[in-house]
Amino acid sequence: MKAKYIGIWMDHANAHLIELTNGAMETKIIVSKFTHEEKEMTISKGEKEMHNKEQHEQLAYYKAIAAVLKNYKEVLLFGPTDAKKELVNILKEDHHFDNIKIEIKDAGKMTENQQHAFVKEYFSTHNAMG
Repeated sequence: MKAKYIGIWMDHANAHLIELTNGAMETKIIVSKFTHEEKEMTISKGEKEMHNKEQHEQLAYYKAIAAVLKNYKEVLLFGPTDAKKELVNILKEDHHFDNIKIEIKDAGKMTENQQHAFVKEYFSTHNAMG
């Protein structure tokens, strides 16, 4: 059985997966392996290698998020960067996501409580959740 709703606050480094089930919220975090330290290490090896490593790590990050999203009916992606749009472009190429409603909203940096409130507000006003 698919869970109903998940909101994800994300940027290029972290994704906060906020699951909403029967009014209860649970947060999990997925972290990109392409950290600032890794960028510093690979930059010394050259721009091309850094770019290749960054693309590879970013794709692995998006695929880890996508693997979780397959279990939901509705997904809200929000956050301050273009990471959410990049993720949606990857999801559009995968037919597993054809029947999953995915919405994108711009949002700045938020505390965990603000993220929870944002997700709860979005799904309660868009779906009149029961």
